[in-house]
Amino acid sequence: MTDIRYDDINAPEPDTDALAASYAELVSGFEAAVDADAAEQLVSTWDALRRDFTTWSALAGLRFRQDTTDPEAKAQRELMDTLSPVLQEHDTKVKLTLLGHPLRAELEERIGAHAFKLWEADVAAFKPEIAELLVKESSLDAEYTSLLSDARVEVRGTEYNLSELGKLLTDADRELRHEASRARSEWVMGSSEELDRIFSELVATRHEMATTLGYENYIELGYKLMQRVDYDQSDVESWRQEVLELVVPLANELHERQRGLLELDTLHAWDEPVHSLEGNPAPAGDHDWMVERAKTMFDELGHGMGSFFRDMADGGFIDLKARQGKAGGGFCTSFPSVGMPYVFANFNGTQGDVMVFTHEMGHAFQNFSASDKLSDYHWPTYEAAEIHSMSLEFLTWPHMDKFFDGDDAERFRQVHLIGGLLFLPYGVAVDHFQHLVYARPEATAAERLEMWREVEALYMPWRDWGDLEFGTQGRRWQLQGHIFSVPFYYIDYTLAQSVALQFWLKSEADFDAAMSDYVTLCRRGGEASFQDLVRSAGLTTPFQRGCLADVIARSRDALGLD
Repeated sequence: MTDIRYDDINAPEPDTDALAASYAELVSGFEAAVDADAAEQLVSTWDALRRDFTTWSALAGLRFRQDTTDPEAKAQRELMDTLSPVLQEHDTKVKLTLLGHPLRAELEERIGAHAFKLWEADVAAFKPEIAELLVKESSLDAEYTSLLSDARVEVRGTEYNLSELGKLLTDADRELRHEASRARSEWVMGSSEELDRIFSELVATRHEMATTLGYENYIELGYKLMQRVDYDQSDVESWRQEVLELVVPLANELHERQRGLLELDTLHAWDEPVHSLEGNPAPAGDHDWMVERAKTMFDELGHGMGSFFRDMADGGFIDLKARQGKAGGGFCTSFPSVGMPYVFANFNGTQGDVMVFTHEMGHAFQNFSASDKLSDYHWPTYEAAEIHSMSLEFLTWPHMDKFFDGDDAERFRQVHLIGGLLFLPYGVAVDHFQHLVYARPEATAAERLEMWREVEALYMPWRDWGDLEFGTQGRRWQLQGHIFSVPFYYIDYTLAQSVALQFWLKSEADFDAAMSDYVTLCRRGGEASFQDLVRSAGLTTPFQRGCLADVIARSRDALGLD
């Protein structure tokens, strides 16, 4: 148990002169170090500096997303945008010093060789010459975030933001779903010039970064920024092909069955989120009720999860309610100077609340479990980090009766499994689209829309947009914030989903063993590469052909398809 509260976190605004002096002293210290003990102590000093800055910047980013209309929060976010490249430059000098240090071998023995691989990727992705471009990129991202969080649409006389609209998009009433979908489509079309402009400027800015650093295009730089140290673009292409060959046919089958269950002649895009005539299962209580139920669930899961979640909830480290001015989506951030994570989400009364909740708590528990490690290991690389979140979604299945009444718990498990499988084609489509975009940075906005239509037709051939203009034009991707904010961070969800589904199979065979392996993996944090972490849990990496065979066979059986 901890008595740390979110409101008590003190993270003073960084003093740039003091930071510069501290880093200069660090570099001089490393250059003068003649034994591993002295060098390791300097690494600890550097780590403390990074923890403090990361805590401040995490607070600045979080508070802006909590209320994008708050001028003070916006000003802090803008200051963060300005200072982040400054700190990145300081950190790069330290990393370069360590990478070429005579004591490197001894330090690798003490803190792990993987950190050095990560730093090699980092220094290849930054030079001071791109600092202004990084500030511009972050400013454009903030503009996109504000545009979406300020969005308002009206349905049947009631105004909704995009997060709140999600409940209508999954309603059992087909006409209401259609109206909500049309309202969202009309908002996108009405904002299309701004969306096109922001993204075009982002692509141009990122391409300039890449060429300034000596890369042909942003794809190469993007892989460095994602710290992909044990696989490359050809591996990702192979994985996309695996999904195309094995999952897309299954997805077609699932959608045809869905059309029959919904008694429709044509399954339109606004029908896809609903899987039965009675609608999707919804939690049986409100936000406060769910939090209390979650405390019991995590108590029963054991392994310290119960006390951890109570610290999160009672300490104010969760923000789950949708509200006006709040940015959409869900994420987990952390404050490493105090060793606590923070979960941000937008509950809207749908089954998605349960999935987002368990997903983000998976991130939080992993980060908390590794918070005593070197900063570089607090989180794994993105695709490995998603293993913990997506796996916890499945590992909490036995407790779904706490959130759903009657047979809704089993219906939830069925819908969740279907959603997990159907997500794979969409996820690889997003990745394929981004590769096309950054391979042709000179493409027009209209040409990018055509790129999306091409990948959508390839990976989601069942999709019928009907009269939704934003869909027929190829604009669905403009609501996917990752594409704007974190390029190439999307294939990661699909890679992790393949591992999470394996955890599901493992939990069916021996739940206690699966939980033990899961917690052990969480505690490892980011001390190894993606594929090494997967193998250490006794699972198969998605780059091994046939990795989905057992998952698909069991899924077909669980869903009654055979």
